[in-house]
Amino acid sequence: MALPLLAARPSSLNARVPSFAIASEESPRQAVATLETRKTSGDRLSLDVQIEQAYRQIFFHAFKVDREAVLESQLRSGQITMRDFIRGLLLSRRFREGFYECNSNYRLVEQLVGRVLGRPVYGDQERIRYSILIAEHGLAALVDALLDSPEYLEAFGYDTVPYQRSRVLPGRAQGERPFNQQAPRYDGRWRDVIASRAPRGSSPWSPGTPRPAWLREQPSPLARQIWQGLVTAGGFAITGLVLWTAAAMLSTGAP
Repeated sequence: MALPLLAARPSSLNARVPSFAIASEESPRQAVATLETRKTSGDRLSLDVQIEQAYRQIFFHAFKVDREAVLESQLRSGQITMRDFIRGLLLSRRFREGFYECNSNYRLVEQLVGRVLGRPVYGDQERIRYSILIAEHGLAALVDALLDSPEYLEAFGYDTVPYQRSRVLPGRAQGERPFNQQAPRYDGRWRDVIASRAPRGSSPWSPGTPRPAWLREQPSPLARQIWQGLVTAGGFAITGLVLWTAAAMLSTGAP
């Protein structure tokens, strides 16, 4: 039986404080382009800007190979909403390889809440709550939970690109750092994992030279040769034992 989604109490964050400042580069407000208003050239230009903002919000940056041409086509033709486009980016190969596989469940919750809801997590309660959801049902379940939440629908609806809410508040000399600077897509743990892997096209290690980091926990060539010799000798011994047993059985059953 699946565990119910734990409750999390909202804390006092900037995202819960309404900002009355005029929209600027420090506090961007995306224009809303509904499915019915994407036919004129001006709306198509606004949609191009929104698509770029969506890539920056989810991926931070997107190369040509990372772009989702099918999703863009569906969005431009009105088959899907911006909310569906965001869902497709979060479930894409680029996000799985660049974010999902590089982080623990706790850190992935921080990444998704910041990129989708535009705010930090509400402490350990919300972090544990969504981590259990990932462990039980996977990435898609968490994406659906965030995009279907009343908080997302109230803040962004179906046609607005998510953004970091209330980053600059009136009366404060300095605003919050952009989320991509607060939480890079991977941390030091993943850098250690990458350092322990053999780089593509690397030359084999030769004895007498310092061992690289990706060979630190690997057995030495001498130990590997000894192990291969033992395995080979054991294979010959087992084969000989099987042949001897078969010959003995045939010889006793012949008379």
